Amino acid sequence: MELGLKGRRVIVAGGSRGIGRSIALAFAAEGAAVSICARGAEALEATRADIAAHGGPTHAASCDLSDPDAITTYIQAAADALGGIDVLINNATGYGRTDDEASWESSLSVDPLAAVRASRIAVPYLEQARDATIINIASGSGLNPSVRTPAYGAAKAAVIHYTRTQAATLMRKGIRVNCVAPGSIEFPGGSWEKRKTEAPALYTSILNAIPAGRLGRPEEVANVVLFLASSAAIWVTAQIIQVNGGQGFGR
Repeated sequence: MELGLKGRRVIVAGGSRGIGRSIALAFAAEGAAVSICARGAEALEATRADIAAHGGPTHAASCDLSDPDAITTYIQAAADALGGIDVLINNATGYGRTDDEASWESSLSVDPLAAVRASRIAVPYLEQARDATIINIASGSGLNPSVRTPAYGAAKAAVIHYTRTQAATLMRKGIRVNCVAPGSIEFPGGSWEKRKTEAPALYTSILNAIPAGRLGRPEEVANVVLFLASSAAIWVTAQIIQVNGGQGFGR
């Protein structure tokens, strides 16, 4: 399938590792111009170099996505570097794991609010693009009760709701908005790789809840994101697409 992504100008907010990194590299491999941001300088530079190896325009900047001013500065700088914005991927998470004030603050200040703020700055650029799109990365935890990570689940539920509101608001401006809700994704240095050794009982219980018999891979999420950003999905908006190997549907 021809995705038609060559030359597209793509921002991945939260793009230095895991799912965000795979999304950025997948767009670069398709010939897109890609900008990424993250807080960690080392991972950010490593991913920027890997993106640049594909030969297209590349931009990267450190950004605290809980800081409204930092988001404004980053989005504007990325748009200047790429010559505009066609695709915005809101992938960042504060990942508040516990039911305390700090976890709620961490999750809410990043997961929904970074998406709101980045979108607000990006929309004037997206309005001038052809087949512009916003793709928000949520989680299966936002679709079901999340006893283990209540703050994270609630924040991702907000992202899912906001996606549908964005889609209803922006479609008349020619901007499609969709959401991808991954299940449990494993990658080097990620939380599930760590839990495999640090919390094997939890890891096994999650594994047993996935009919596919394994945890997902970041590139499997990236493939769905690329489809949603492509001309093949021109009539797709306001959708929440789960990428989870059947997780939660029994085995």
